Amino acid sequence: MKIKVKVNNVGHGLCISLIHENGKVMLWDCGHNEDCRPSVFLPRSGISEIGIFFVTNYDEDHISDLPELRRKLHISTLHRNRSISKEQLISLKRQSGPISPAMQSMLDMYNTPVKPPEFPSVTYSCYYNNYETDFVDSNNISLVTFLTCNGYKFIIPGDLEKPGWEKLLNDTNFCRELQDVKTFIASHHGRENGYCEKVFEHCCPDVVVFSDASIKHETQKMSGIYARHARGIQFGGRTRHVLSTRQDGALEWPL
Repeated sequence: MKIKVKVNNVGHGLCISLIHENGKVMLWDCGHNEDCRPSVFLPRSGISEIGIFFVTNYDEDHISDLPELRRKLHISTLHRNRSISKEQLISLKRQSGPISPAMQSMLDMYNTPVKPPEFPSVTYSCYYNNYETDFVDSNNISLVTFLTCNGYKFIIPGDLEKPGWEKLLNDTNFCRELQDVKTFIASHHGRENGYCEKVFEHCCPDVVVFSDASIKHETQKMSGIYARHARGIQFGGRTRHVLSTRQDGALEWPL
């Protein structure tokens, strides 16, 4: 099976796409910038439907293109942290200002069912902390996805911060999932508060990936810290332990 996983270069945001040879699509978040919007590049590739849409975090940089995306493509299945109700999410987001068009679009599709189509040679599992009983902020209730394509495994942890990581590490199944991760998408765009050293007691990925804009939030200083935990891959003719969309552009895995 031919599968293409791509960390799209949307600046300070997140948008990861999986396009299967059968034409079906998975999408993690729909952040965008002027040069890269999923509502544009997916239709240009002949795609009219997203089989599974994962919302890793309920913040604007993860859902900014959602109104246009829903206008142009059908979204069949939604995965999100279901421990937070629509009313709770509205209350949480109003703490920082009015409900944005992107958040309203998210709220409008809140009850989209979880009936995923088949993706041969692709498996995934999702974990999250519970709203109110565990945390009352949006980052630490991020949806964490383990994605395996033809035996190659990614982790996509949204904007999870250190306390959220530590809570999930109490789950033996979560720790077991970490063991064979090959590509580690850095939480919170590589920011320091998304880093948890204890995670790397359970995994040693080949490479860590930052999805971020140019030199923001001191993520450059975190590159060396994350690099200590990665085996390294050959990229651009040399060994790299950390890749970033700000330095390397969009990053693609043909699997």
